[in-house]
Amino acid sequence: MFLKPRFSTKKYQRRGFRLRGNTLVLLFIFFLIGLFLHYGGKTQPVVAFWNDVREIIGLGRTKPDRKGDNPYKAPEPNSPTEDQASDESEASDNGNNPSAGSSKTVRFDFEKQVDFLLPLIKADDEIIRHEGYTLSYRSQYKDANWVAYPLLDYETTGDAERKNEQFKPDPAVAEGTALPSDYTRSGYDRGHLAPAGDFKFSQRVMKETFFMSNITPQVPDFNRGIWKELEDLVRTWAIRDNGLYVITGPVLKPGLPTIGKDNEVSVPEKFYKVILYCNKPQIRMIGFLLNNEPSESSLKQFVVPVDQIEQLTGIDFFPKIPDDLERKLESKSRSDMVAEWFSN
Repeated sequence: MFLKPRFSTKKYQRRGFRLRGNTLVLLFIFFLIGLFLHYGGKTQPVVAFWNDVREIIGLGRTKPDRKGDNPYKAPEPNSPTEDQASDESEASDNGNNPSAGSSKTVRFDFEKQVDFLLPLIKADDEIIRHEGYTLSYRSQYKDANWVAYPLLDYETTGDAERKNEQFKPDPAVAEGTALPSDYTRSGYDRGHLAPAGDFKFSQRVMKETFFMSNITPQVPDFNRGIWKELEDLVRTWAIRDNGLYVITGPVLKPGLPTIGKDNEVSVPEKFYKVILYCNKPQIRMIGFLLNNEPSESSLKQFVVPVDQIEQLTGIDFFPKIPDDLERKLESKSRSDMVAEWFSN
């Protein structure tokens, strides 16, 4: 009589499969333990391991947002909201930037004060802080009064792209901003105050520049012409000088023409930029004042004393600089500022 085997082949195969599976699980656990032991000193061990793998196979390291020690870093932003994309052409932020300088910047003591960069803040100012920039918003005009930010040399280079970003209302503004649709078929560009191209080091920070609080109506040939030329020049200076402070905005006043389907958005007649360079003991300041219109003139023709911009806008720039030094910087003539800034 034929006796049935005590253990079937089928059961033996299943048992063997379980054994191999358990071995793989144990090997994977040991691999993870080894990974974290090896990369335990890094804040993102899995990312560090992946970067090493990419280098081994010849793909190169990934390029995450740069988060080095930045003494000028502004507070964290509010969470952005999405809205419709622009249907108009905007000024390009692309350009060939020169290599960053290598000299060390030494800060003045007054630079170390909290909010040193910001203009004098008045009691009724609505201050909006995003990661890349801070602004003062004027709801009655649906425009920012000023936008201020440090522009470090490395921030102008990177892989961030503007082509897929969308203009959107700023949720941090209490009474709401203009809408992208307010500009549709208005004849005006959605012009950036803090340019997207100043934040190419981070897609996240560049995304913030598309909040409508940072956008203002600009004549297309102005936005894509002389204004873009000035933005490019400021980036070039930031790289040359290893960083600058930048304040920019429109000249707002009652009676300006408006656009908008849902909001009355004031159309500024003039725009300004105030730029400060500090590297102890060196310090210099320059102002630009431009009409919201096309121009073929040299940017040197738009250089004005900063105190002239203060008189037009009612804004006190860099109030934490000692008074005597502030007056000296803000009253310099066009020829002196051109010699200081354009000669290098």
